[in-house]
Amino acid sequence: MKFLKIVEDYRDDIIKSTQDIVKIRSVEGEPKPNMPFGEGPYRALEFALDLASEMGFNTKNLEGYAGYAELGKGEETVGVLVHLDVVPEGEGWTYPPYGGEIHDEKIYGRGTVDDKGPAIATMYAMKAIKESGVRLNRKIRIIFGTNEETGWGCMKYYFDHEKSPDMAFTPDADFPVIYGEKGIIVFDLVKKLESNKCNDIVVKSIKGGNAPNMVPDSSEAILQASDNSIIEEKFKKFIKKTNYPLSLEKQGDEIQITAKGISAHGSTPEKGENAISYLMAFLGELLEGSCGICEFVDIYNKRIGFKHYGEGIGCGFEDDVSGKLNFNPGVIIGDEKEIKLSVNIRYPIKSSAQEVYDGIRNNLKGTGIELVEGDSDMKPLYIPKDNFLVTKLMEVYREQTGDRNSQPITIGGGTYARATENAVAFGPSFPGQEDVVHQKNEFISIDHLIKITKIYAQALYELAK
Repeated sequence: MKFLKIVEDYRDDIIKSTQDIVKIRSVEGEPKPNMPFGEGPYRALEFALDLASEMGFNTKNLEGYAGYAELGKGEETVGVLVHLDVVPEGEGWTYPPYGGEIHDEKIYGRGTVDDKGPAIATMYAMKAIKESGVRLNRKIRIIFGTNEETGWGCMKYYFDHEKSPDMAFTPDADFPVIYGEKGIIVFDLVKKLESNKCNDIVVKSIKGGNAPNMVPDSSEAILQASDNSIIEEKFKKFIKKTNYPLSLEKQGDEIQITAKGISAHGSTPEKGENAISYLMAFLGELLEGSCGICEFVDIYNKRIGFKHYGEGIGCGFEDDVSGKLNFNPGVIIGDEKEIKLSVNIRYPIKSSAQEVYDGIRNNLKGTGIELVEGDSDMKPLYIPKDNFLVTKLMEVYREQTGDRNSQPITIGGGTYARATENAVAFGPSFPGQEDVVHQKNEFISIDHLIKITKIYAQALYELAK
């Protein structure tokens, strides 16, 4: 197919465009005029629309919320839903998170896989189709979102003002084809504190994590006692016993305990190492008493701790389609008045948010911990395996990769596929590939980037012809 050769011809341009958009720190920020999610996401949207316009596509900016690039004519539309915002970079990067640097034939930076690299790939896929001259019977429209990671206001605005595509895919998960996605809720567990003092030890503050949908890679507590050597001695014993990644630093008459973890996507908490859980494990050894902070720490360690499936806190549900619930304690913040833990849950397709909330509330009865529900319940997605969209994309995947054994899958991640009818997630990560999404040193190999561009080019052609 001619358009596959054209993709190869644009190899250097695909690489450079990916580097350029990765250099934009598109983390949600303070709203500004025409920039509802801050300057960073808007600049990324502006970059994508300018590039699409240079490619010869019709483009539209929807008040800074979202935008699109379109090719062709026809009554029906094939949609590609991508997002240009990213989660915070976190700490511990080997290369600059917004440098777009190439090392060992890999482009490093936040968003290279999630989801800027795939967004660029679909744009060049559409450009290759345009330049190949093949006839299309359906329009192709790439829809650019700008706050997928933090609320989906971009998609709500888009679909309030534009017609939904007749079929769509989003390159924001895994291959081969994802026909089911778990439901997603975010909520807080809050305990009011009458005192932040346990015996002679004062917990002045606790904080950790960057976002509920990320496994936290850092967490810290500021402690104080009349004799800080008590804290130091217990810390030494704890480290000797566990070898957990904790450090102690004296700051005047205070002591800072810092825990380091390994970040991962909130849909797969078992793939990371939760820094909050490391910190709470130490605090559980340090604080011995019946005060409010002690009770919270004890409940955390016994019912949440290093468990990943909600099995200790009343929501360990699973089904035969999507497997076990995923439980990620992503952000914690505490002071002398209250402690709040923000949790991200991916519940099985056959379960419900209400079932999860009821299970947790029943489990926490009498503990003084209140469950504060979040603003949204992202319902599960399910598309039958024999749906045209699923079968056609499976054909493309098998032809392009030679993988005849893989079958459609379900995931815990939440993608734009559930923002519209008749949509699925399709790539960009291959089976068995290292998971770098939401982690430090996120990267996409150049070969991978070019390969997915070819896959998306053929997929768009097969769906739109």
